Amino acid sequence: EPVRRNTAACIAYAASKIYAKDETATMLIAPADHLIINTSEFIKCVNLATDFVLNNPALVTLGIKPNRPDTGYGYVQFIPEKIQSFDGINKVKTFTEKPNLELAKTFVKSGDFLWNSGIFIASVSSLISSFKLYLPDMIELFLQGNGSYFTDKEAEFIEAVYARCTSISIDYAIMEKAKNVYVIPSNFGWSDLGTWGSLYENAPKDEHQNAALSRNVLFYDTKECIINAPKNKLVVLEGLKDYIVVDTKDVLLICRKDREQAIKQIVTDVKAGIGEQFV
Repeated sequence: EPVRRNTAACIAYAASKIYAKDETATMLIAPADHLIINTSEFIKCVNLATDFVLNNPALVTLGIKPNRPDTGYGYVQFIPEKIQSFDGINKVKTFTEKPNLELAKTFVKSGDFLWNSGIFIASVSSLISSFKLYLPDMIELFLQGNGSYFTDKEAEFIEAVYARCTSISIDYAIMEKAKNVYVIPSNFGWSDLGTWGSLYENAPKDEHQNAALSRNVLFYDTKECIINAPKNKLVVLEGLKDYIVVDTKDVLLICRKDREQAIKQIVTDVKAGIGEQFV
């Protein structure tokens, strides 16, 4: 990717390139920073989705059965009606962005909401059809590269068209609008390591539930914190509970774990008021 354009552009690029090679291909779209512990169960879900999209012009997402009212994830509501011959696949009713705590509690209690894993399975033809319906300008840009893909001209072509793409996620652009979206309620030991909270959950901890991602850290009267700092820096924490502490060359962040969602607004404020060199 020559410039940042969120997830829709890179998926449109990949779909167009794959389509140029094989119009009958199936795509598995997965974020790079997620943890999957039970790989056999994950493969089982992917195989079910693949079988479904081979016979139906559908987009399938893997929804994670929530075990807590987490405000750091988006949610998928499904209609609890089994699809004939495909037990385990449900029609999606709505997508909801990261809710507040009270709404998240309602979602979990209802039983028909799942965490949005951001993992999608679709035939490349169905995906391109969806792009043509909801984001036609973008997909047309990449389909023009059919003669350039898998050649020495590909990099030059992508460099030219990528910056012309809208910066938008696949969720906003297509998944939340399409009428042919289905979900598989899944439980394969998933975690989104793109958040400090999920990283804390999966990191080794000491007897006071502190997670040190750096080598030289001393804790005094400190509990349930996560710390990340340069490997050659000594960090001493005293009297903290339930905090995220991130120290880099240019930035020091100290934030309560239950206020992690405020970091996005902080980043926006830094960009606007100070500059992108600290982001």
